Amino acid sequence: RNFFTKRTKELKPAVQSAPGWKLFGKVPPRENLPKDSKIIQQEYEARTGRMYKPPPPSARRKNIEFEPLSTTALILEDRPANLPAKSVEEALRHRQEYDEMVAEAKKREIKEAHKRKKIMRERFKQEENIASAMVIWVNEILPNWEGMRATRRVRELWWQGLPPSVRGKVWSLAVGNELNITPELYEIFLSRAKERWKSFSETSSENDIEDAGVSVADREASLELIKLDISRTFPSLYIFQKGGPYHDLLHSVLGAYTCYRPDVGYVQGMSFIAAVLILNLEEADAFIAFANLLNKPCQLAFFRVDHSMMLKYFAAFEVFFEENLPKLFLHFRSYSLTPDIYLIDWIFTLYSKSLPLDLACRVWDVFCRDGEEFLFRTGLGILRLYEDILLQMDFIHIAQFLTKLPEDITSEKLFSCIAAIQMQNSNKKWAQVFASLMKDNKEGDKNHSPALKS
Repeated sequence: RNFFTKRTKELKPAVQSAPGWKLFGKVPPRENLPKDSKIIQQEYEARTGRMYKPPPPSARRKNIEFEPLSTTALILEDRPANLPAKSVEEALRHRQEYDEMVAEAKKREIKEAHKRKKIMRERFKQEENIASAMVIWVNEILPNWEGMRATRRVRELWWQGLPPSVRGKVWSLAVGNELNITPELYEIFLSRAKERWKSFSETSSENDIEDAGVSVADREASLELIKLDISRTFPSLYIFQKGGPYHDLLHSVLGAYTCYRPDVGYVQGMSFIAAVLILNLEEADAFIAFANLLNKPCQLAFFRVDHSMMLKYFAAFEVFFEENLPKLFLHFRSYSLTPDIYLIDWIFTLYSKSLPLDLACRVWDVFCRDGEEFLFRTGLGILRLYEDILLQMDFIHIAQFLTKLPEDITSEKLFSCIAAIQMQNSNKKWAQVFASLMKDNKEGDKNHSPALKS
């Protein structure tokens, strides 16, 4: 109770001029208080006889204003009173060093400012191009789609990238709807998928699941794999993860497709394709485009894991690889590095996983225009872009590099490399080369068939 009864002696406020302490004895009181930067400047001018004239306000506004940090000005400070004062030569040297530091910092600031201005100019120019292109697409091309889609003007405009506001509509028209899927049909398969998910959660034994007409493998494909892949789809966007605004929508599109095409089911990589479509189309339209897109010969071959067809695509790719990039082709061959090591992931996700999303959408734009050929042309464009780097790498580093491409890849650089790729070999285009490979395969099958041998 009496713990706090005794009053402690009031401490006297410390006087500013009180001596401090150092390792061996007291430091004499410092009479010189910290000087203002203007006083330092005046003393320097009085000592050296040099006058510093600041630039007029108008000139300073034109250039980048650079105010050095207070720590950079310490080089001009006088030493404490207990230390020897600077000599004139040392003071001049320090002033010169300080001026060099300020000039170097100012150069960096100006360089960064020019870089930012350049980026902003390019962005404004791109926005203006998109706005003018959107007017053309909305007012001229889309109302006369069938008559204008194949014209040279439209194809050139298409190559430059579709405006985001019309991208989904153009994709839908370009992909088409050969399967004649309607929004009502999507609702039917979606309700069927929801019923199956409900029955899976309610049934616990394997026999109950098989009685419902669904195998255990089908259950795993439609539930576990889809759930796992949705969480991995564009994780940096956070919109497809659980609780995100597009999580359930992506789950619905993928689930409905597994009911619509049980022969294909769900395959890893589909979630990226469906996600890109959902970002650009309404739910039912995204499902229609998704189902029709995966019904194309190339996608069907890969998603059904048709090894013989996949090998034909790889062989056709290598024909144009050797034609366009002979040095890199031989380098890959010396390490026995085959296209399946890097192409499968690119084709499965249509580059949406390997490239930045905005760049992947531009690849999709031209893919919808040119078809499967452009997927392989894009692959060759990527190899051309990084040819010099890849020629210095071994097998492991090449595989790692192509599996995870640099994030700073730009559309201008990539598309200039894609444009330089010639999809022609011995006067044969992609479709002709692929058709000849298919023909050789059929003739080979006939020569090795039991009927011919007998």
